[in-house]
Amino acid sequence: MPAAVAPVQAAAAYRAALAPEAPAEGAGFGAALQRAVEGAVEIGHSADAASTGALLGQGSVSDVVLAVSRAELALQTAVAVRDRVVSAYQDIMRMPI
Repeated sequence: MPAAVAPVQAAAAYRAALAPEAPAEGAGFGAALQRAVEGAVEIGHSADAASTGALLGQGSVSDVVLAVSRAELALQTAVAVRDRVVSAYQDIMRMPI
């Protein structure tokens, strides 16, 4: 199962996105966002696999609950980020020229 991003890693990614020099390949904000989305999708796939395994009698209920909770948290985070992006876009569009 993929691990959650540690605060130190998140801070390093933020610093790399704000670096004044040209970012290295895959070190920009777009790349960080893409990695986050890919991680969320992978967490969803692992939750599906855990659920299927439990239905087949190959996994424990606690593993399924943890995997589904992790997937739910990733989805809630993605929705919150989306809402903030849409709100920022709307604020920009309301600015007078």
